[in-house]
Amino acid sequence: MEYRKDYLSWDDYFMGIAKLSAMRSKDPNTQVGACIVTHDNRILSTGYNGTPNGIDDKEFRWGREGAPLETKYLFVCHAEMNAILNFRGNKREFENAKIYVDLFPCNECAKLIIQSGIKEVIYLSDKYADLDSYKASKMLFDSCRVKYRKLSPSANNISINL
Repeated sequence: MEYRKDYLSWDDYFMGIAKLSAMRSKDPNTQVGACIVTHDNRILSTGYNGTPNGIDDKEFRWGREGAPLETKYLFVCHAEMNAILNFRGNKREFENAKIYVDLFPCNECAKLIIQSGIKEVIYLSDKYADLDSYKASKMLFDSCRVKYRKLSPSANNISINL
């Protein structure tokens, strides 16, 4: 008997987990997930964008417009940050790891990725590429030899029945 041919690639599998993680986000506009994986394809941690622990999501200001202190931007933890902070093992396991994320990381998350030892970023969208904070991310990654690549998924739809 021959093995099944329509199985998911590692990239599609881990990006699928990042996308599934994003579905936990309470943000009404942008849901981002992240999945950190060792160089030999073991999942270390996941995260999604949301409020810090202790903040009631129902009472949080999720707005995108207005004075800075009246919007979400100064308060929300990004998926990459949460994935790094959610990890409960030895941080040395992050050395040469990969992170899968829906959206290309901002400069603040790029610094966290670099400092943690992650060496590759795989992303789906770079819709903010023209903003300075995202240009800075690429400069940081290039300077620190962190690879980044846009994923072109081979599986367009993954359906899960629960």
